Amino acid sequence: MSTIEQQEPDETETETETETAVESPGDRRRREKADRAVEDEARRETEEAADEFDEAVDLKVFRYDPEVQGKEEPRFDDFTVPFHRGMTVLDALIYSRDHYDSSLTFRHSCRQAVCGSDALFINGRQRLACKTQIADLDGDTIRVEPLPHQEVVKDLVVDMEHFYEQMHAVEPYFDADELPDDEMEEQRQSRENREKIKMSTRCIWCGACMSSCNIAAGDNEYLGPAAINKAYRFAMDEREGENRKQERLRIVEQEHGVWRCQTQFSCTEVCPKDIPLTEHIQELKRESVKNNLKFW
Repeated sequence: MSTIEQQEPDETETETETETAVESPGDRRRREKADRAVEDEARRETEEAADEFDEAVDLKVFRYDPEVQGKEEPRFDDFTVPFHRGMTVLDALIYSRDHYDSSLTFRHSCRQAVCGSDALFINGRQRLACKTQIADLDGDTIRVEPLPHQEVVKDLVVDMEHFYEQMHAVEPYFDADELPDDEMEEQRQSRENREKIKMSTRCIWCGACMSSCNIAAGDNEYLGPAAINKAYRFAMDEREGENRKQERLRIVEQEHGVWRCQTQFSCTEVCPKDIPLTEHIQELKRESVKNNLKFW
């Protein structure tokens, strides 16, 4: 009697048949969607890589390091950086530091135009490096320098100590005559008053306005537009105590206060937060005059 051996099915064929049999229309759609996502990501990376190296931008960056022999004299170094859409001056500086010269020094932090640490003199104008799009700049070469009228510490870093001293000179903190009896109760402010001071609260202490001001460049005691704007923010707040407001007005009406402003609007033009600094200074001038009027 003959014996017929049963043939074992091929494992590969079995798995394929099982997958085909088990895969539902929903599973198939999800698998196809995932495949398309992978293909789209690969295509996007290829396009970005092509864009990155199709064009390049030339940077001319100010360099100065008083502590290193041979670098004590100010100079400019040139860097060629691959360009891509959406690239900012800060991106180009970071690329230059990471790929060409790790000693290149500049300040940066949030990269969202909020911290104010990367204010620089870019193509002859005070700007935030993280906010300045390279595509928006004119010329074949981008010139990057530290903020004018301030002492350079190293490369693009300037000493901000004097700027901070001027800001603190106006005592930039809220001081009400009376507080609510209930510590959980808010100090209410009208919508109209909030709108009045809203723009003044946007200052990020970047120092661009102070650097652009010709008066501040020649008068080291001048409070400067940023500090006066900070005084405006509190003096015009209806919740500020009346006695405190009078004290604050006396600070800004001094010889090196609001009356030194010559209404050149340079501070307003370079402010990265679009604060009407010159208007605020003029309004404090009017308040100062009214504060000193006596009718008798």
